[in-house]
Amino acid sequence: MSKFNLDVVRNIGIAAHIDAGKTTLTERILFYTGANHRIGEVHDGSAHMDWQPEEQEHGITITTAVTRCPWRDHLIQVVDTPGHVDFTIEVERAMRVLDGAVIVMDGVRGVEPQTETVWRQANKFDIPRLIFINKMDRPGASLERCMDSLSRKLKGNPIPVCVPVADGNVVLDLINEKLIRFSGDNGEVVSVEEIPASHMDEFTTYRETMLLAAAEANPDLEDAVMEEEHIAPDALWAALKKATLEGNINPVFGGSALRNWGVQPLLDGVLKLLPAPLERPATIATDLNGEETFVEMEKDEPLVALAFKVQMFDGRRHVFVRVYRGTLKPSMKVSLAGKDKEERVARVFDINSSSKKRIDAAVAGQIVVLAGLRHATTGDTLCAVGEELFLESIDAREPVLGLAIEPESSRDEAKMLEALRKVCEEDPTLRFEEDPETGQRILSGMGELHLQIIFERLVRENNLKLRAGKPRVVSRETIAGDGRGEVRLDRLLKLGEKEVTLKARAVVTASPLPRDTGITFTADPVILPEGVSVNDAQREAMRLGVSDSLVGGPSEGAPLQDVEVHLTEVEIFEDASSPQALRIAVSQAVHRALVDAGGRMLRPLMRVEVVVPDESMGSVLGDLQSRGASITGQESEMEVSTIHAECPLNELLGYTTKLRSMTRGRGQFTMEFARFDIA
Repeated sequence: MSKFNLDVVRNIGIAAHIDAGKTTLTERILFYTGANHRIGEVHDGSAHMDWQPEEQEHGITITTAVTRCPWRDHLIQVVDTPGHVDFTIEVERAMRVLDGAVIVMDGVRGVEPQTETVWRQANKFDIPRLIFINKMDRPGASLERCMDSLSRKLKGNPIPVCVPVADGNVVLDLINEKLIRFSGDNGEVVSVEEIPASHMDEFTTYRETMLLAAAEANPDLEDAVMEEEHIAPDALWAALKKATLEGNINPVFGGSALRNWGVQPLLDGVLKLLPAPLERPATIATDLNGEETFVEMEKDEPLVALAFKVQMFDGRRHVFVRVYRGTLKPSMKVSLAGKDKEERVARVFDINSSSKKRIDAAVAGQIVVLAGLRHATTGDTLCAVGEELFLESIDAREPVLGLAIEPESSRDEAKMLEALRKVCEEDPTLRFEEDPETGQRILSGMGELHLQIIFERLVRENNLKLRAGKPRVVSRETIAGDGRGEVRLDRLLKLGEKEVTLKARAVVTASPLPRDTGITFTADPVILPEGVSVNDAQREAMRLGVSDSLVGGPSEGAPLQDVEVHLTEVEIFEDASSPQALRIAVSQAVHRALVDAGGRMLRPLMRVEVVVPDESMGSVLGDLQSRGASITGQESEMEVSTIHAECPLNELLGYTTKLRSMTRGRGQFTMEFARFDIA
């Protein structure tokens, strides 16, 4: 890519709810741009972007795949992201490094739960986005209804640009005032025609909406729009691009990727409306002193790049990075900001799904893959040695479901542990730990499908024979009310022939906090008797004493959250109140305060959306309520009902099978972690 001018580069992501057609759309993009010479299909396991065996077997995208394709003298780097909520970290880290996005919507379903998730992720990083309303060939598909749901549910501003016509493989080009027809075996023949009278009313209505949006973005066009004068297409594109980059509008294209209809105009829209790397705002970084600085995309300045994904190719560790400044070359030394580590880049690759191609250098604006980095992980900033800066990192969600894993043969123990270490490096939402009570090794993830896929990969990629237990829901603890703990430590320790007295008194109070607040504590107590001072070592011991007892809750020792602790008073007894004595006294006082407050177990609560035929609505609703679900809303449209609810995760294990049974296979179910709460 280094031979290309950044002005003709587009780094875009394709994101959507599961089964909206992201990968199908990406396959058409690769075919029409000439990057691939055949169209791969998700349903027969031949999709170019779904290269992992688990993706081909399950028919879904599991991991973010990166590819590149030419279009009209431009280079489009495409990132195809998963749609299932269990793999939302893949979307999060892709959005962190993209310049623009195409949000795919189902023409029948409109905005779905994961559409809302990817929309929030795009908002978080201020990503300009286009909308492709897919599956417009299906009965019940409605562009108008999809745009309305986008406005209502996502607070977006959809503006039509290419409107699909329901009775054929054509779209109305609102900017060039033409009808575009797609024909040939794979929709590769594109012909431009005049708009027939039968579609003129529809065209006029949508074009008026588009013109008003353009005039609002560029006041110089207002008079021409009001007087219904002809406006040059370039002027309309420029106005719409300005509004898109400012986040004021979301241009809408429509068609059917599976039926090879409407994809080429979308590609034109990517070039015309989404930004080149240099059109994005400068990236903000912080230096070692915490001062903010702007990182401009200059290839001749010191290197700044973000590692956003770790992946094993052929058993070897590779790191995906986005270069924000400077030039990255093989054999170059890089520094990992804040880690006091330096590494040498062995190879730099362009990436095309599962295949790599060595390149001599990567410049600012590129997304590439590096080999040879042993320590860099997701969210790390790679810098020129001696020029450390910190880019905004990538947040990983906490896992909510655990799975006990063990090898069938003890000979495979070490091999299993190494394999688990690697998959946890790849996926920051995975955790692996040993249960101190049972000795079981627990792999925790985001849901049943997430853990199933990881288990299958462990077996296939490492030739292991493993056993898995039943999924176990992860828990947290908080406290029920206010508590107070007072401890007077008076202990005699014998160290060899020497006796040491440990003496101290500590008073601690504990109070519950609102959900998802975390843990706060203060360790700046009143020191008694008056006039006595404590040194730095004693103060640090008191702080450590507080944190020691905040690891687990008072009921079952589960991780503690939403608690506020104050060390209010400490009494010093001359030399007997050593740092060790203070740490023990404070730790015991915190524990007593938590016990006095009373422990409350918190379980994962999930946001649930269930879509069922109207005839099954009653039985499904009753079943959800029997599982402790709180119904937050319901709606019905075209003989299909949608139920919104919050439900404890432990009640939803295996729910898909039950739902299919109640709805004769027609029900759909999605869930997303909401919070840990009392359930």
